[in-house]
Amino acid sequence: MSIAWSWYVIAIVALNIAGCVWLLWWTSRRRPGDPKPTDTSHVWDDDLTEYNKPLPRWWINLFYLTIIFSIAYMAWFGGLGGYAGAGGWSSAKEHAAQKASEDAKLNAAFAKFEGKPIDVIARDPHAIAIGHSIFANTCSGCHGSSAKGAIGYPNLTDDIWHWGGTPDRILQTVLDGREGVMPEWGKVLTGMGGPNAVDYVASYVQSLSDPKGLENNFMAAQGKSLYEGVCIACHGPDGKGNKDMGAPDLTDDYWLYGGDKAQIVATITNGRHGIMPAHRALLGETRARLVAAYVWSLSHAPQQVAAK
Repeated sequence: MSIAWSWYVIAIVALNIAGCVWLLWWTSRRRPGDPKPTDTSHVWDDDLTEYNKPLPRWWINLFYLTIIFSIAYMAWFGGLGGYAGAGGWSSAKEHAAQKASEDAKLNAAFAKFEGKPIDVIARDPHAIAIGHSIFANTCSGCHGSSAKGAIGYPNLTDDIWHWGGTPDRILQTVLDGREGVMPEWGKVLTGMGGPNAVDYVASYVQSLSDPKGLENNFMAAQGKSLYEGVCIACHGPDGKGNKDMGAPDLTDDYWLYGGDKAQIVATITNGRHGIMPAHRALLGETRARLVAAYVWSLSHAPQQVAAK
């Protein structure tokens, strides 16, 4: 706050306090000629009379004490422009102190899980319960309370992982996030193979999950050469994808954005851009390990976890 604004606020506060003192003093004193407390002549319904009795002196004094208290409060805690107050208090400092206290409690509760491997944490039912709670508060908004995802948000309960499903990969995803980009290939493919090129590639992509998909399929056969010219760099010659790039396997029956012809055409034409936010700053490494252990446990049966 600039000095000018600070003095402006101080002046407004001082005028308000002075105005309250004057108003209290002016309205509490009696003047010559004022009617008696019981002589106002304001009577309704024969027996309802308005009196002019002043407030008791102790009540008025309480108002004065309130004003004195307000001045002392602002002098100690601040409130007079840029003046920080004699006590040095600020809401930011109080928040920082409370946060430090609560963080200390959390760190003590999570200390036994610090640095432990994900698959080891997953053997502890108590740890999985904590991880589930963290997931519900942090991750369920995108992946759903059951972790089964939605269109554009992956299902975390199956064994399909675009970025890898090992414990370390899952932890890296939680901590640092992921960004998957499928470029727009509509114009490129049209320039290479004509107006039906995108349909050809979509047909070929659909055929990858069917060993006999190319037999007697003219559109898929036409799309094969176009696929090899554009898509092979990310999805591979066999369509198995690349976990280092987040490029999905096109030979299974899992489709993040839908696997019907229209959805595949839309994906090829317009591209896709999926972002998994980084949670390192929000959760810290230990809590990220707990939620990663919970996520990993969703696709591993209890007997598999115990055998690790």
